[in-house]
Amino acid sequence: MTRFELLQLLVGQARNNGFEFRKWYVGKLGIPWKNAREALETLAAERRYYALLFSHEFASSFWKPGELMTFQVPTQTFTRRMADGTIGTVQRKAYTRRSTRDDAWRYHLREMALAEEPLRYMRRYLRVADDLEEEGEQEIRIEASGTDDES
Repeated sequence: MTRFELLQLLVGQARNNGFEFRKWYVGKLGIPWKNAREALETLAAERRYYALLFSHEFASSFWKPGELMTFQVPTQTFTRRMADGTIGTVQRKAYTRRSTRDDAWRYHLREMALAEEPLRYMRRYLRVADDLEEEGEQEIRIEASGTDDES
C-alpha cells in the first residue's frame, strides 16, 4: 500500500467521524484547495502528513470518543510509606488495560509520537481489504487443517 493510499484511507475514516478535511487543509497549511486528490498528494509527497497525523482535530475525529481501547501499562517501581511507618519499594508488573474514554485520541497521539514511524502506527487501526483477505485465507487454512485432523 502506498503512502497516498494509506492517507486516503485515514482521511476517509476521520471524515466518516466528522473531520472536515478541506477546512483543516486550507486553515492549517494555508495552501489553496483544488481537490481532495491533490491535497492528499501534497501531504504524501512533501511529508506534510505529520501535520495531519498530529493535528488534534484529525486525531479526535479518527479515534471516536468512547471507543474501546487496549493499552499496556508499563512496569512501575516507586517508594511509599508502609503501614508500619517504614519506607518501602513497591514494584508493580506490567499489565494490559482496556478502557473507554472520551479523550482516547490523546493517548494515541502520545503513542504515535513515541513510534518510530507514525504512519505504521496509524495503519494498525485501519481495516482494509488486504487484511480481510489475509484473515479469510487464515480461516480457510485453519478449517482445512481442522478437517485433516478429524479424518
